[in-house]
Amino acid sequence: MASLFSILFYPKHRASDSDESAVLYTRITYKGKRAEFSTSRRINLSIWNSKSGKARGTSEQSRSVNRFLDNLKLSLYDIHDRLLREDRSISASIIKDIHLGKEEKQYMLLEIFQDHNDQMEKLIGKGYTKGTLQRYNACKQHIEDYLAFRGKAKDIPVEDVDHKFITGFDHFLRSEKDCAHNTAQKYIVNFKKIIRIAYANQWIEKDPFFHWKGSWKSSEREYLTDAELQEMAEKDFDIPRLELVRDIFLFCCYTGLAFADVKKLSSDDIVHNINGKKWIKTKRQKTKSLSSIPLLEIPEAIIEKYSAHPYVKAGKGVLLRY
Repeated sequence: MASLFSILFYPKHRASDSDESAVLYTRITYKGKRAEFSTSRRINLSIWNSKSGKARGTSEQSRSVNRFLDNLKLSLYDIHDRLLREDRSISASIIKDIHLGKEEKQYMLLEIFQDHNDQMEKLIGKGYTKGTLQRYNACKQHIEDYLAFRGKAKDIPVEDVDHKFITGFDHFLRSEKDCAHNTAQKYIVNFKKIIRIAYANQWIEKDPFFHWKGSWKSSEREYLTDAELQEMAEKDFDIPRLELVRDIFLFCCYTGLAFADVKKLSSDDIVHNINGKKWIKTKRQKTKSLSSIPLLEIPEAIIEKYSAHPYVKAGKGVLLRY
């Protein structure tokens, strides 16, 4: 089995170099990913052995170059071994940066995700909803579960996220989490936003989503018949909370409003037109567009049913909250 970690030295000829010499470069490979840097050491191409990655012969120049390369390789292996002992994240870029004295902050995937969610939480009601935050929190939890599923890592450097990680996460959502296709795609899109934040901040060099293309499956939506709605309306409940849930559901059905819109509906949103008919005029929470909806007999009766409740009388809404 090929080694996970390898070091290669090679001469890199630049336009400004003569035909006889070139600068030696180091290529570090770890788990298939590379990082390269210049050694700032020149080599006469006539004494370079590409197969062995060393200078050939026993001349003073050859011995000097080979000692230098041996010491450099030893230093890189020491860094690799130290990271293993300290149970730290390892990548070709990390080893290179430590060697060059540029050991910068390592940006971790779940840390970035949590920071994003914390900022979103502070903006609830100012461009974001609790439902949106819940979806991002759920996505982060799925990422944590995926990391545990594929190994024991509690977090990984964001630069370790690649196309394989993304497709693996997609498969994990559908196979282990039993998500429907479109549900899995929505989580991937949420995850994509986090990676784009890392890319925009130059915490990663490449966007791993560049070659990823989501797909959505159309689904046939079932609907209730008039008879089914009537049966639901006539159903007696012993538990008031269930009766309220039923009434809110019916209100949504007959107005076309989402639950989030019904929850924030107030008496100010109920207006009369020039003919004296009642209408609901409200700004939709998701699209921020203004909706004008005629208030039909059944939803009007539901509003009247709860009009005497202290919650409604206090002006907190036209329906109760459960």
